[in-house]
Amino acid sequence: MEKILKSADVVHRYVNNPVLSAKDMPYPADLIFNAGVAKYRGEYLMIFRNDFGYISGSRFEGTSLGLARSADGVHWDVAPEPFLSQDQVKTGEIKRIYDPRLTVIEDVLYICFAMDTMHGVRGGIGRVKDDLSGIDILSLSAPDNRNMVLFPEKIDGKYVRLERPMPVYSRGGDRFDMWISKSPDLIYWGETELVLGLESVGFADDKIGPGAPPVKTDKGWLTIFHAVDRDASRGKNGWEDVWQKRYSAGILLLDLKDPSKVIGQYSLPLLAPETDYEVKEGFRTNVIFPGGMLLEADGTVKIYYGAADTVECLATADVKELLSLCQAVSEL
Repeated sequence: MEKILKSADVVHRYVNNPVLSAKDMPYPADLIFNAGVAKYRGEYLMIFRNDFGYISGSRFEGTSLGLARSADGVHWDVAPEPFLSQDQVKTGEIKRIYDPRLTVIEDVLYICFAMDTMHGVRGGIGRVKDDLSGIDILSLSAPDNRNMVLFPEKIDGKYVRLERPMPVYSRGGDRFDMWISKSPDLIYWGETELVLGLESVGFADDKIGPGAPPVKTDKGWLTIFHAVDRDASRGKNGWEDVWQKRYSAGILLLDLKDPSKVIGQYSLPLLAPETDYEVKEGFRTNVIFPGGMLLEADGTVKIYYGAADTVECLATADVKELLSLCQAVSEL
């Protein structure tokens, strides 16, 4: 009888996690997490979120984006100055840019990000300058939308992104889902469709949404997402007075030609908080948030994730085994 794979058999945390934390920063930093990662022009690039100047509760003096480089995707060298500082982005309307995601399309590096403004959260897409000195913003959504990730190639001649709108009025509270939109030019977006509803994820009762940009395989687009459940018994966890949520990572497979269609889905979390740096330590405990996923030539998949909203971590898996998790569900 063939052994039924489980995520614990497939996903392996890097033994020396975290791979990046505040102690590695050459400038003020408290929380280093929710990074985007890409292989670009012969090296690994990471752009990460840094919340600095902790005050109390959930208040910090500011947020910046940092840049790190690596030859192996494991050991990182941090640039001496932030990639985007708080002073560079803060205006009367814009409060901060955060939660970067990176995608390379036709040898151009693009960044997706969330932007807090005086009138709501906007999701943005920008082109990273060739010399890595900053970004040129291409598009900003209307509020409230975020967690955008770009597919690494055009599909049927159009750019495609996953996103998580935040319809509080119509859905009630935090019941958010994962959607897909298309664009001819990365500026104008439409043809929006639902990809995955919260009700279709058995380990979430609060919200779901995109994680890292999808990875292309011969079976479909391997797609990692975040999923949130809430439990009042958790009480105080981390630095805040109350933190009752748990963030996990799920995995599914989208159709190559029509990525609005889910063709496989693992019914349990791919990664759920369990280590001390995910459950006991940090700003917001019980949090895993995937922001980068890379497929190597040997079939290894590197999964980069923020842990406890405090540090950046790495896990690895074999692409065939990840596909087996998704396919086993699709065949039920």
